[in-house]
Amino acid sequence: MNDVKSLTQAEAQERAALLEVERYDIAVDLTDLPTGPRVRSVSTITFTCRTPGAATFVDAAATVLHATLNGRELGPAADGRVPLTDLAATNTLVVECEQADTHDGSGVHKAVDPADGEVYLWMTFEPDEARWVWACFDQPDLKAPHAFTVTAPAGWTVTSNSGAAKVTASGSSQVWAFPATPRLSPYNTVINAGPFYELRRQVEGYDLGLFCRRSLAAVLDRDADKLFTVTEQGLRFFGEQFGMPFPQARYDQVFMPEYGGAMENYGCVTWADSFLRRAEPTPAEDELLAKVLLHEMAHMWFGNIVTMRWWDDLWLNEAFAEFACNWAAAEATEYTDAWAGHLADDKLEAYIADQGPTSHPISVEISDVAEAASIFDSITYPKGASVLRQLQVYVGEEAFRTGMTAYFARHAWQNTTLQDLIDELAAVSGKDLNAWRDGWLATAGTDRLSLETAGDQLILVGRGPAGPPRPQVLAVSAYQRQDQALVRTEQVRVEIQSERTPVDLPVGADFYLVNDDDLTFATIRPAAPDLTPLLPTAIARGVGVATSWDALVTGEATAAETAACLAAVLRVETAPAVIEPYLRLAGDVAEYWAGFDRAAIATEVADVCRALAGQPPRRQIALRALARVTTDVDELIAAAGDDVDLGWRALVRKSELGGDTAAEVDALLARDPDPDAKFRALTVRAASPDPAAKAEIWQALTVDRSVPIGSFGLVATALWRPGQDDVLAPYADKYLDLLPNLHRSGMIVAMYFTRRLFPVFTIDEAWLARAREAAAGDVAPVVRKTLAERADEVSRMLRTRSLTKA
Repeated sequence: MNDVKSLTQAEAQERAALLEVERYDIAVDLTDLPTGPRVRSVSTITFTCRTPGAATFVDAAATVLHATLNGRELGPAADGRVPLTDLAATNTLVVECEQADTHDGSGVHKAVDPADGEVYLWMTFEPDEARWVWACFDQPDLKAPHAFTVTAPAGWTVTSNSGAAKVTASGSSQVWAFPATPRLSPYNTVINAGPFYELRRQVEGYDLGLFCRRSLAAVLDRDADKLFTVTEQGLRFFGEQFGMPFPQARYDQVFMPEYGGAMENYGCVTWADSFLRRAEPTPAEDELLAKVLLHEMAHMWFGNIVTMRWWDDLWLNEAFAEFACNWAAAEATEYTDAWAGHLADDKLEAYIADQGPTSHPISVEISDVAEAASIFDSITYPKGASVLRQLQVYVGEEAFRTGMTAYFARHAWQNTTLQDLIDELAAVSGKDLNAWRDGWLATAGTDRLSLETAGDQLILVGRGPAGPPRPQVLAVSAYQRQDQALVRTEQVRVEIQSERTPVDLPVGADFYLVNDDDLTFATIRPAAPDLTPLLPTAIARGVGVATSWDALVTGEATAAETAACLAAVLRVETAPAVIEPYLRLAGDVAEYWAGFDRAAIATEVADVCRALAGQPPRRQIALRALARVTTDVDELIAAAGDDVDLGWRALVRKSELGGDTAAEVDALLARDPDPDAKFRALTVRAASPDPAAKAEIWQALTVDRSVPIGSFGLVATALWRPGQDDVLAPYADKYLDLLPNLHRSGMIVAMYFTRRLFPVFTIDEAWLARAREAAAGDVAPVVRKTLAERADEVSRMLRTRSLTKA
């Protein structure tokens, strides 16, 4: 289905030079959906041509039923395009399309709620999937107003970008006529529909809306105050920082079933409803909810109001939104340790990726849109966010804020390039940012920093990917040991411009921490796992943990050493939002990185979990982590009590260890109000070492594709369990057979499938070589990239597993 041409940058430049799109009027018919799969659209595009008589094409990857240009019948579509010849100075194009694949297709999806049989529909278009639903010029720099008219079954609610619609009855249906949007790229638009449960709140002149399927109404009620509060805080913060309030009164957020991640559609953000946790959310889950909300909100400015001209500047959208969500969370919400959470989670993934074979510059040339789908990754997101934080430090926060205000004032509703942003920040800061831009945005790889003493002078020694370190500003702190703690006695900011930089701190401190407060993106040596737990702040301890983790993935530390560091930090950590990521890392060491010493490491992690479980605020997350490593399942089941979520986790562990769980699964299904509870039961089945169970789960995941994306990670993770090599062995090669078709449902699904199904056990370096060879063949770029990144990470795990005590 996805075997259509991908738009090249040259084609996009040629089309943008030729055309100016004045307006889209798009009529969408959803009335077949309650019983059928079809979505119909009529796209009327008004546009001008700078060279009358020229030719171009419109993107239309759905089935084209009829098309006219200026009243003239057009020929059939080919390769997802309708040719347009003999263009006039002013043109009206009308294209009628039908999309019947709303189960596995791109751009649009029909979901049926297993709780009540109700039907919901969502659309998501990044990077170029609007063309799978209606005809459009599907590239970011052909922005235009979009006016949607949607015919939907009576009883449904329809949401779109531009706020409140005029609704009229039409037989057994209703017609929702939305006002025209501001100038938007096609990928920024959206339609969601279904019999939603809706909540609204008025705050500071904004009309805020929350939507979900009816069966999750109670969960949305539980989380509504948090969502409305962070939305209000974010709109206020970004409006002030960017000198431009969000320009539309209505701001909706729609939680949809069978959706992956979240998407920043202008004025109408779509979320996976897996973010509406069925169990009481943990502190880390609450912080993640707030940061995702703020990430998508930041896109209203970076991505929607101002849009990159082409996908080589995707980082302008994604890295900035990721930076801004942590910035806003730390300064405008209760989540003041947001940057520590960033370091404990996503940034560690970026360090691994940036030192591996798939690393690339943050700003990278993109030849076509298919290649663009491969850079929605840890380099673009968490590394990009960390680099932008470094830029804020480098130019100064006030200059950064002033530059952002000037940038939005100058470029609102237009398209920009990297240089436009650099020019504004250079102008207000007075700094020449060319070397900074070339080092940080045009160069792949990670700097390495260390501290040495030359007489009575401390020297910061830096090494970049190709020689000298990048220009950067960071903090170095001196600590003295007092009893069982390290106390910071002095901190200085250091600007690095060469390989050796004097540090204005006295020698003789008990400990020096390079990159204290985590202001830059660089790895630090040496690691100090014994001293890390003694550091006084979450972010300082986070720098220590990150250094130990980096030593693990680079082969300089064993799994046991890393687990010991994590265990020691967990016993003293006070920041709620980082305890859960550290427990996850400890569980990962025991499951994926440990070799001969897996049982001993698991026991050490389990002991920490039991200690934390004795503290009421930590009990929930500690028992969740214990479920990964304990061999005493009865203890875990007893501790779970009436907690349904912990009950499922206990049964997964019992199943993994070969226990009979059938009766307990049936009993828990009867108690669980979650409409998706059957997928928790499937996760229990997936963990079993029974060959029939593995075959059943593989069929559901890869052939039937009956596991929705929100549950896919749980089930796939349970499939690949340590100690089950014999029963899992056949699935390594079955995975390779999947590769050519993993992209067929779009970018997000391709990334999920490629990473989550990747074998982590029962394979060796020879198999990894075969996997890389297979990925070099006829597979989508996003699949090739995701596989190569995961293969590198698993190769590092294999190396660590092979280490011996000697």
